[in-house]
Amino acid sequence: MTRTPVTRTQWAAVTAVVLALLFAGAATVSSAGPGETAGDATAAPAVDSADAGFARDMSVHHQQAVEMSFIVRDRTQDEEVRRLAYDIANTQANQRGMMLGWLDMWGLPKVAPGVEPMAWMGMPSHGSGHSGALMPGMATAAELDRLRAASGRQAEVLYLRLMTAHHKGGVHMAQGCVDACRPGVERDLAQGMVDAQESEILLMADLLKARGATP
Repeated sequence: MTRTPVTRTQWAAVTAVVLALLFAGAATVSSAGPGETAGDATAAPAVDSADAGFARDMSVHHQQAVEMSFIVRDRTQDEEVRRLAYDIANTQANQRGMMLGWLDMWGLPKVAPGVEPMAWMGMPSHGSGHSGALMPGMATAAELDRLRAASGRQAEVLYLRLMTAHHKGGVHMAQGCVDACRPGVERDLAQGMVDAQESEILLMADLLKARGATP
């Protein structure tokens, strides 16, 4: 089967969104002075607020995306998939650092005892469950094991399918912050995540199609 390569325009569009998001986030962190918060310079959010919940939960969500991206870079030599994996790992590692930094500035724990993941969206996860799934779109422990065991095209397709689901869950969570977080840089970052990840979902659909697969 002849593969239709993803065009430079498609890569450029996704890259532009990702770079804009990273620059905006970096400016946000560097502009916050001592004692200031990411969403409100006058008061830290409550531990069970949407702002704190989003920062905690999306940090965990992002960490899995970084992990999956490093796994697939070791399991394939395909440059398109490796480039995408690098972009996702780099972007989400940086965003994770920003969100954890906000929790530090707010004086809030990165793991809040007694506060269920996703409770800030009205959908507490009640633990990870036997399969290892935790939050919307996250891969199970069994799925991660399958990715580690795969190679070549099989690894590429599995990664693209898992990451598409992961991004859809991430968009759902980020939109939750856009709707519920306080006006400010955290909500702006969440909107940027929605835009960037929706662009990458379209790109991954094209990459799957080029490999004769569907999401």
